[in-house]
Amino acid sequence: MANQNPNKITKYRKPLNLNIGMVIFAVIFVYIIICVFMYFTSRHIVWYEVTAGALSTNNIYKAVALRDETVIEATDAGYANYFAREGSKVAVGDLVYAVDESGKLADYITADSSGENTLSETDLNELKTEIVSFANSFDCKNFSNVYDFKYNMEGMVLKLSNYNILDSIDSVQASGFAGLVKQCMAPLAGIVIYSRDGYEELKLEDMTAALMDSKNYEKEQFLGNALIGVGDPVYKLSTNEDWSLVIQVDKEREQQLLEAEYVRVRFLKNQETSWGLVESFTNPEGDIFAKLTFTNSMITFCNDRFVDIELILEDETGLKIPNSSIVEKDFFIVPKGYVTKGGNSSNYGVLREIYLEDGTPSTEFVETTIYNETDEEYYLDDASLRIGDYLIKPDSAEKYAVSKMDSLIGVYNINKGYADFKQVNILYNNDEYSIVQSNTAYGLNVYDYIVLDASTVSEDELIYE
Repeated sequence: MANQNPNKITKYRKPLNLNIGMVIFAVIFVYIIICVFMYFTSRHIVWYEVTAGALSTNNIYKAVALRDETVIEATDAGYANYFAREGSKVAVGDLVYAVDESGKLADYITADSSGENTLSETDLNELKTEIVSFANSFDCKNFSNVYDFKYNMEGMVLKLSNYNILDSIDSVQASGFAGLVKQCMAPLAGIVIYSRDGYEELKLEDMTAALMDSKNYEKEQFLGNALIGVGDPVYKLSTNEDWSLVIQVDKEREQQLLEAEYVRVRFLKNQETSWGLVESFTNPEGDIFAKLTFTNSMITFCNDRFVDIELILEDETGLKIPNSSIVEKDFFIVPKGYVTKGGNSSNYGVLREIYLEDGTPSTEFVETTIYNETDEEYYLDDASLRIGDYLIKPDSAEKYAVSKMDSLIGVYNINKGYADFKQVNILYNNDEYSIVQSNTAYGLNVYDYIVLDASTVSEDELIYE
């Protein structure tokens, strides 16, 4: 008793108490780990619901505008001050600009001005419209358009301010400028344009690929208060409401447009549409150009040489499917007379010749699926038949050796829970989608479910949600 240590403490081991909560938690945790593992190691099959629709094909072109344009040259030297609004119609004898031989007219106008904004609400709205239109259509890849916009705005503001002088032009003539300011009238009726670019006399037969490139395009802007000499160009008149747009096309599109004769065109600048008469020309270099002639809308684009348009051609309608769903599959081709119904069901199949153990010839019914047909033949699945099999014609001794094959374009339908090939007849396609014919005997129907990526499944593979 004396050798025992009364202060020694032995640690008590608490037994592990398992309860139902811990067991359930452990099972759930293991299940989650297994599900995560299966998710990252299994193939993911995504389905797509077939819908009815149409394709919006890319029919956008940059066109060159051809008009009946006459460049008017100055008959007097001096400083030109424009009074006719660009894009407005003038008749023969209407005032377009005045030539100031002294160069002091601008100073007189400035001194006589009250210094306040004398532009009307209509003029200000016109300026705002031009600014908004440029901002919406600006492309940084074509930065040179900024300079065109700058010159257009300077010219517009100057011409708008000059309108105020029209009411007092007589007083200007009587203020020491008599004989120094000459009014210049329009020699022809037409639309006034204050620029030139060398395209004024261009015809369809003169078109080249270089002329279609807007990067090589240069335009000379006629600015107010600029010094001009006798014979210098001062403005031009577009004398005919009929005008044309020329686009460069390939042979297939040329034939399509010529067959249509008239094509509906949407102008991307204002989203308006018009019908154009089609004609084409192929230059010696082999470049093909199509000209679309219009009888209206010229005044809207009178200052534009390059016009962005969209050809509104007849869209193909049908069932819309993604191109990734399309697959090509081989099939046996068998005359219709060798396909019958039999076995324990009403399914289609063929009678294949076999030999029993004692060498006696016999037949067996092989059930097969029909995937397409012509007037005389069926397309049968190649999974149940082999090349060299002999088929027996029902109620006849005629034989047919299986050998002929062909391929069909289709998709994998998964309505029944497995990948079932369905043939499709493609009407039209673009880079992402195809329009296929609807209401076909062996094809798709609207609201069918197909595999989005045909490369992720194989024929008759079960599809798990």
